[in-house]
Amino acid sequence: MTGATDIRSSKVPEVTLVFWIIKIAATTLGETGGDALSMTLDLGYAVSTLIFFAVFAVAVSAQIRAKSFHAPLYWVVIVATTTMGTTMADFADRSLGVGYVGGSLILFALVMLVLGAWWKVEGSVSVNNITSPRVEAFYCLTILFSNTLGTALGDFLADSGPGYEGGALVFLVMLAVVWALYAFTGMSRTLLFWAAFILTRPLGATVGDLLTKPVESGGLDLSRISSSAVIAAFIVACIIFLPQRAGGHPGEAKSV
Repeated sequence: MTGATDIRSSKVPEVTLVFWIIKIAATTLGETGGDALSMTLDLGYAVSTLIFFAVFAVAVSAQIRAKSFHAPLYWVVIVATTTMGTTMADFADRSLGVGYVGGSLILFALVMLVLGAWWKVEGSVSVNNITSPRVEAFYCLTILFSNTLGTALGDFLADSGPGYEGGALVFLVMLAVVWALYAFTGMSRTLLFWAAFILTRPLGATVGDLLTKPVESGGLDLSRISSSAVIAAFIVACIIFLPQRAGGHPGEAKSV
């Protein structure tokens, strides 16, 4: 009974196909939206990061204060982390000169640090148990750093040879492997969730770049602002017409 109560009072959506569709769209919006502010509007990476951090701080504060799961509020938090992740990763690579490899290693360490602290304090990093302000804070920090890590990974792979289409294909294959492990093995659902959560971000980053980068760079040269508006409208439509409920990992009983 306690487990069922925890799921009903969870502040995050049930992990279903709809969740992943919106998540990938949100990561793509993060790339196009982040670039629109920092490049198209020429605000720069640092200023854009501060703007997105303000949005993130307000959204997380509202999410933590909320008494129950609210899909629009949850996805605002996710989009804030993806847009901020884009400008943070670009700032580290292009302004600080850390590079995508160095940035990826730092961000991976931060993700592991937050997950380790979360595990030590709570005894679990499962999204089935997002029911208290402290756990929500750990969850939001994890998604922030994981989305920033995903941005750096996506940009690194795309710039290393495969290009945007090739990079997207690589991450699709990796996500297919995660799905196969979920479908055909008893591997921990928590581990597979975080693996998929991280991998959807570079997928979105490469798709976003494919849409908006110049043709000579391998992109389609679409407007960053128009692309962002269309993707945002798609996310809103999904939230309205594909209702989500609070929940956790499907098949959690098989996790180890």
